[in-house]
Amino acid sequence: MRQLFWFIGTAVLMTGCGSAVKLDSVPVEDKSGVAVSQQTQDGESNAIAKSGVSAVDMGKSNPQVVAPAFPKVVYFEYDSIVIKPEFQTTIEAHARFIKQDKARKVALEGHTDERGGREYNLALGQKRAEAVKNALSLLGVPEAQLEAVSFGKEKPAVSGADEGAMSKNRRAEINYR
Repeated sequence: MRQLFWFIGTAVLMTGCGSAVKLDSVPVEDKSGVAVSQQTQDGESNAIAKSGVSAVDMGKSNPQVVAPAFPKVVYFEYDSIVIKPEFQTTIEAHARFIKQDKARKVALEGHTDERGGREYNLALGQKRAEAVKNALSLLGVPEAQLEAVSFGKEKPAVSGADEGAMSKNRRAEINYR
């Protein structure tokens, strides 16, 4: 009797976990709202073929992105998110450059020195990137062109534990994509 209940319970469980949905041919909806199938005859995604999107090789830089000649780094004091007055002209120059092309995208990367815990430094790096983003927004750059990310202490510009090295790591970088 116990084996019969075990067998029935297992059968019910396996039936309940089963699904008639075929995961290999899930329809994809493009932006126009038309459902298209995922695979074409040559194995390429139909949605990708329709949209003209191609794969991005992260190892290669985009030749269409022209970075400006002025500085791309804003440095901060220890444990601070306040932009120093000497970097205001740099931010203004970037704002003018970004506004010239509405398709230009910018990644604002916040960094910290090695002091502090990982979570704290990620939050501080994010606040630094957001401070530069807000400064650019106040100068008329659309927020849709800006993305603020934090690397915390994970990507130091200079290695070393002295104040000179740490001051170079407390920064926000303006990178064009």
